[in-house]
Amino acid sequence: MTDTEKPMREINYDESSVAPFTLPDALVLADGTPVDSAETWREHRRPELLKLFSEHVYGVSPGAPEDISFRVFEESSSVLGGMATRRQVRVTVRNAGRSHGFDLLIYLPNAAPRPVPVFLGLNFYGNHTIAPDPAIRITDSWVRENASFATLNHQSTEASRGANAHCWPVTRILERGYSLATIYYGDIDPDFDDGFENGVHPLFDGGQRTDTHWGAIGAWAWSLSRAVDYFETDDDIDAGRVAVMGHSRLGKTALWAGAQDERFALTISSGSGCGGAKIFRRNFGETIEHLNRAFPHWFCRSFNAYTNNEDALPVDQHELIALVAPRAVYVTSAVEDKWADPRGEFIAAKSAEPVYRLLGAGGCDADELPEPLTPVQSIIGYHIRYGSHDVLPYDWERWMDAADRFVR
Repeated sequence: MTDTEKPMREINYDESSVAPFTLPDALVLADGTPVDSAETWREHRRPELLKLFSEHVYGVSPGAPEDISFRVFEESSSVLGGMATRRQVRVTVRNAGRSHGFDLLIYLPNAAPRPVPVFLGLNFYGNHTIAPDPAIRITDSWVRENASFATLNHQSTEASRGANAHCWPVTRILERGYSLATIYYGDIDPDFDDGFENGVHPLFDGGQRTDTHWGAIGAWAWSLSRAVDYFETDDDIDAGRVAVMGHSRLGKTALWAGAQDERFALTISSGSGCGGAKIFRRNFGETIEHLNRAFPHWFCRSFNAYTNNEDALPVDQHELIALVAPRAVYVTSAVEDKWADPRGEFIAAKSAEPVYRLLGAGGCDADELPEPLTPVQSIIGYHIRYGSHDVLPYDWERWMDAADRFVR
């Protein structure tokens, strides 16, 4: 009987049934040597952890491409009643005789001094769905099905414009002096198990995949770094003040991007759950088994070895968050989002604190899971709000509060 044929473990939502667990020590090298200085962290432990996450969880990414180009194909300096400039950029990557392109949508606040700090995030249904703006190019890539957006399919139409705008308060972000940039994640890699034959993977895999080749989360995270490559060429955007954010599976993606690419000044995870901010070893809500059964394309093949075998995994997610140090990180949960395990997300954030303190960056200014709507605005930030698995205006306000402190 294969793993996929075996019955699933029952999902646990009972805190009293959480089994005891011991986390790996982020400040001990694999050979048992304590990490007692910032130099040892940077020169030895940080590379060691990145390698472990690459080889056992997300897969090894190819790094920055040698051949990448940017073309501004549409721009207007007076949109949203004159408060913003809209810019659409085609990013094209070439490798091994192949090419792949995707669109980067940018809104810039006209009243803000240049260069402007920017929030960057992937979106779920196409750039045209984040705002009811008739000039945004409609994606022609694969689009995931969603019962809430009946018009959204592989042939997205005008009716889908702004369908997910509640997650992207464009006007408010601009009012607070930030620019907003977004990429449709399906333009990078389609979110289904296609054998990695589509999207950006074929450019770098060469027809051969090993157990440690990058999965979809790795590809999506890689695209966020390519956006920063573009920011470095745009005088209107401050590439040194980039906040990367993501929700759900894209929250997992944002954390992996922030861990790898030190150009991100602030990394934000919203409801990212297992494979994101949640502790793997805590048997509450989503587990590795659920990930590997439902989404085998998200991670590398090596990750399959840890289904119902979490204690054997040489890392856990507090160490992923620690890889962002000493830069700011912010984890967000919701009371009703038990699948993502809010307590497990907070434990991971708090457990990253020793690394932050070793680097002289501070820590998490809460010892226990805070009450809803009492945000922790330290270098390791956290809040839990009422409601379910979603992105709401409250979340954005707190993220921008954090950006005011740690990005500006």
